[in-house]
Amino acid sequence: MKPIHKTSSRRKILTLMAASGVGLAAVLGSHSAANAAEKSYVIPPPTVDEKPSDARTAVAVFAGGCFWGVQGVFQRVTGVTNAVSGYAGGAKETADYHKVGSGQTGHAESVQITYDPSKISYGKLLQIYFSVAHNPTQLNRQGPDVGTQYRSAVFPLNAEQADVTKAYIAQLNLARVFDAAIVTKIEPGKAFYPAEGYHQDYLTLHPEEPYIAYNDIPKVMDLQKIFPTVYRAKPVLVNGPRLAE
Repeated sequence: MKPIHKTSSRRKILTLMAASGVGLAAVLGSHSAANAAEKSYVIPPPTVDEKPSDARTAVAVFAGGCFWGVQGVFQRVTGVTNAVSGYAGGAKETADYHKVGSGQTGHAESVQITYDPSKISYGKLLQIYFSVAHNPTQLNRQGPDVGTQYRSAVFPLNAEQADVTKAYIAQLNLARVFDAAIVTKIEPGKAFYPAEGYHQDYLTLHPEEPYIAYNDIPKVMDLQKIFPTVYRAKPVLVNGPRLAE
């Protein structure tokens, strides 16, 4: 089953463009003023990060618009062992794509990132999140997707993650690296629920879909350009083999 993502008229336009024979190269080359709001930023690393530990596995949960693109970015980060699209912020009973799409459940489309702290830190994941995975200055939207379900939010799993996130937001706002203030919410104590199977690995499986090509492939390209030391071309997949680093 191929889902119909509840986005804006832009995706409808892009779909019509593709059906009319407009090439993806032209689509990717036409960065409009609206898409410019989603541009990536080169930002400094956090001055406060999680303390070193002997743990080999840790988890982070981020929300930044449609989970397809956020998952696709983090699946290509060295040290990430899994990245699952899902929902956080609401109740288990409403963790359903069509219910979440109403904007009334409290959920945000989110990605649960499992990583190896000996290879990448929570702070580095935050840097990628704020730099290329989404635009943290957009309130209750991300590009063409509008609603609280597309909000920018971090769901810390412990006090240290909350403190690191809060300190980093303050650092970035003080440095004024963005064109506007960061609106990312810090929402502790919220459970994560995996999304339906057809949402997993969506960017990898549908790279030429107009929505993905226009909104999300550029994020992966920016990850490679801005973070070359942690970029990997082969993604770690949910519905497939865990690829070696």
